[in-house]
Amino acid sequence: MKSVDKLAFFLAFPMKRLTMTQVPHETGSGNVFVVLGFTPADASGLRARTTLIVAIKDAIARRKLTQQEAARLCGTDQPIQSKVFRSCMDGVTIHRLAARLSALGQDVEVTIKPPPPAS
Repeated sequence: MKSVDKLAFFLAFPMKRLTMTQVPHETGSGNVFVVLGFTPADASGLRARTTLIVAIKDAIARRKLTQQEAARLCGTDQPIQSKVFRSCMDGVTIHRLAARLSALGQDVEVTIKPPPPAS
């Protein structure tokens, strides 16, 4: 379907926009990994690593670095950096991710708090 045809289709059949209150949904635990069935301990580690990976991606984007430049700064190679970018977490420790953030000029702070009450 050509883009002109798509536009004509959407103009002919306008879609009703729904707000989040109109879409059926469940409130989650705040940690998608728990919802996916991981143990609370595993979910906590996965969430921490995911948060660090997102921070690495943001730091690299802010500095407008290529993956090769970022890898050099982080003391690794581009294929490993690419795996981190794709959130492949096998063998990637929180310690290594925190070290990469430090190499990119970021301060890393760990916060410990009790879990939210069970609902």
